[in-house]
Amino acid sequence: MLLEILKYPDPRLADKSTPVAVVDDEIRTLIENMFETMYTAEGVGLAAPQVGVTKRIIVVDCGVREEGEETPLPPKEPIAIVNPVVAEGQGSIVWEEGCLSVPGYVDEVERKAKVKVTGLDKNGEPLEIHAEGLLAVCLQHEIDHLEGVLFVDRLSRLKQSMVKKKLKKRAAEEASA
Repeated sequence: MLLEILKYPDPRLADKSTPVAVVDDEIRTLIENMFETMYTAEGVGLAAPQVGVTKRIIVVDCGVREEGEETPLPPKEPIAIVNPVVAEGQGSIVWEEGCLSVPGYVDEVERKAKVKVTGLDKNGEPLEIHAEGLLAVCLQHEIDHLEGVLFVDRLSRLKQSMVKKKLKKRAAEEASA
């Protein structure tokens, strides 16, 4: 089932998420719906808060895509993580990021180049992922959402102010149209 993706400046995007106590069928269904929503929106990651659920759940798929692939995108390397934590990080990388909750805007963000992320898989089993490059960036981006942080919050204060003002104006124009 497709879920509605919240768009900035929706205040719910700033809410912190709560840990999942038990990975049950309800959580697994949410994960399936998040994957379907992400693939349909042609994204590479989605966090539960982006669909209005303040639980610590992310889905990512950074598998290489071919230009012109059908929509929704087919799964390539799907990863679901419940209660994810960046346990270790090293180095630094600057990557151009976008976000399904901030459509039409991309900018460079500095992140850890390599990360170790721990959490639970969709069956509630312990999971540990060592990532670098796009996957490392994507995991950090989605985990930020669980803390109520958008990638634009990682820009300089001046750039943040300009971007957020522009995005709020666009949202107001779309709402009145």
